[in-house]
Amino acid sequence: MKQFDNGYKGNKNRFEDKKGGRFDKRSGFEGKKNFSDRDRKFSDRDSKGYGDRKFSDKGAKPFDKGRKFEKNFDEDKNFTKAAPETQEVCENILEGRNPIREALKAGRQIERLLVAEGEIQGSVKEIVYDAKVNGAIIQEVERARLDRISITGAHQGIIAYVAVKEYCTVEDILDYAREKGEDPFIVILDGICDPQNLGAIIRSSECAGVHGVIIPSRRAVGLTPVVAKCSAGAIEYMRIAKVTNISQTIEKLKKENVWVYGASMEGKSYSKVNLTGAVALVIGAEGEGLSNLVKRSCDCLVSLPQLGKIDSLNASVAAGILIYDCLRQKGEKN
Repeated sequence: MKQFDNGYKGNKNRFEDKKGGRFDKRSGFEGKKNFSDRDRKFSDRDSKGYGDRKFSDKGAKPFDKGRKFEKNFDEDKNFTKAAPETQEVCENILEGRNPIREALKAGRQIERLLVAEGEIQGSVKEIVYDAKVNGAIIQEVERARLDRISITGAHQGIIAYVAVKEYCTVEDILDYAREKGEDPFIVILDGICDPQNLGAIIRSSECAGVHGVIIPSRRAVGLTPVVAKCSAGAIEYMRIAKVTNISQTIEKLKKENVWVYGASMEGKSYSKVNLTGAVALVIGAEGEGLSNLVKRSCDCLVSLPQLGKIDSLNASVAAGILIYDCLRQKGEKN
């Protein structure tokens, strides 16, 4: 018999032989020496060879037979490496100084710029300045995070997230409505952070003939590949504007004779509100709803009846209901 190397390390009273038999001097218990696959009760389809598997001081190695394990062990240290973090969306990123600099020169819309800590100097400092002027969010992060995101492995301490579609302006949305000879029909989103919700709202808006969607530049999701996928292609046909201040944008729309209605539990029932004419619907963030400043900026607050125990609807569901009721009222008026 030989001492079990690692599993009972430090316990001199317990031994194990090659066949899996076990004897404890203190308790006098002797285990079975020949285990059958049924006695082991492994969930593996092929558990043979396990009884003879040895453990070394350098850490357990994957099974040679049975289940398939990814080799995620450090051979030089006595611990297992943590599984790599899920890689962030890679379809819309640029890596390295030159690609990002040229993208800025070409007028490409950058959503977010990640810079390694301590790297904002020299050419990187110029890139950061240009990106900030163009409305990008700048974040200093640990270099290890950039390493995880990077696909090329040559990020040079800087990675940019670019929009999958170019943004337009609020004026472009209003001009489009005039070209069609229709009253402006706009959806404003106050802090939607879930890309699936944003994609679903864009999809509903496009189907209902909305002229444009307005989103904030901060504390909200931008036009990512996930948003594009969830919109089922509607993102390609929808005019989307990004603004720095939702409240100021609402005031500008009011000057263009657009009536602004905010979705809030404090408002009137949507079925009792006239949603015809030039309309902008404002949908708040998931869970938080509209900010107080945005609420005060709206001409009227509207609510959806809720008879269950849950006190709020999904943002994209609430948006879909209000968008289509607005469409219904416009159709009845015409």
